[in-house]
Amino acid sequence: MKSIKYAVAALVLSTVSFAGFAAQEVNFAPADQQKIGVISATGSTNLTSLENQLAEKAEAAGAKSYRITSTSGNNNLHGTAVIYN
Repeated sequence: MKSIKYAVAALVLSTVSFAGFAAQEVNFAPADQQKIGVISATGSTNLTSLENQLAEKAEAAGAKSYRITSTSGNNNLHGTAVIYN
C-alpha cells in the first residue's frame, strides 16, 4: 500500500515540476528576456492544436516564453512564433 502512495506522489510531483519548465505564451516581448529565434508549425486543423505545436517547439528549443506572431490557412494552418530566453 505504501508503494502505491509513493508511486502516486512521485507521479504528481514529476507532473508539477515538468509543467514548471514549460515555455509560457506572452502577448508582448518580455523586457527582461532576449529574442533567441523564430519557430514555425504547419499542419494543424484548428488554432488550439497549432498553439500546442508552437508551445512544444518553444519548449524543445529551451525558450522561457514565446509570442505567436502569425497564423494563416483554412484547414491546414501555419503559424510562426518568436521565442525568448
